[in-house]
Amino acid sequence: MSGFFHVLLLADEATLDYAELPPSMEFHGHHVAFLVSDAEFDAILARIRERGVAHWADPRKSQPGQINHLHGGRGVYFDDPEGNHLECITAPYTLE
Repeated sequence: MSGFFHVLLLADEATLDYAELPPSMEFHGHHVAFLVSDAEFDAILARIRERGVAHWADPRKSQPGQINHLHGGRGVYFDDPEGNHLECITAPYTLE
């Protein structure tokens, strides 16, 4: 367990992290984060902007049209057409 994540190790250094959120944090739907290279992030962000997809720097959607620079990398949140909350990051989370 890392923070409130239960980490399941997969092949090729991939992980599937399940979150056990405290009662004070409400979350509806699914959240999926993808760890990508800087070049992949640039391409993803360009497609998001070209297509006019709403995106945010944070999961609470309080910083529209922005990206974050957390954990020594960059990140962006956006929703897919089914309402799932997606995230692309260039550096893994550092949980304490």
